Amino acid sequence: QVQLVESGGGLVQAGGSLRLSCVASGSILGINAMGWYRQAPGKQRELVATISSGGIMNYADSVKGRFTISRGNAKNTVYLQMNSLKSEDTAVYYCNAVVRVYIYWGQGTQVTVSS
Repeated sequence: QVQLVESGGGLVQAGGSLRLSCVASGSILGINAMGWYRQAPGKQRELVATISSGGIMNYADSVKGRFTISRGNAKNTVYLQMNSLKSEDTAVYYCNAVVRVYIYWGQGTQVTVSS
C-alpha cells in the first residue's frame, strides 16, 4: 500500500510559476515510477509528466519546455516545477505512483491560472 499527498497548488497569474510536491509513504521501496496527471473541468484526466525509478522522464507535448519533473534524493518525493503558466493549465493536478502492477493516486491539488 502506498499513500500519496500533494501540495503546492494555488492561484497564479499567467506567465507565473508554481512548484508542486508529492510525498509517498508506505511501501515506497517498490515504486517503479511516479508522475503527475491533471484533469480540467469537463475533460478527461491526462498525463502531464512521469519519471521512472531510473530517472527517465516523459512529458506531455503541451508542457514540454515549461514544466520539469524531478525526484528527491530519498526517492519518495516527486516535484513538478511549472513555469510560464497558461490559463489552459488550470486543472486539478494528481500525483501517482506505480508499484508492480498497481497504480496509486493522491487526492489532487488545484492549480488555477488567471489571465
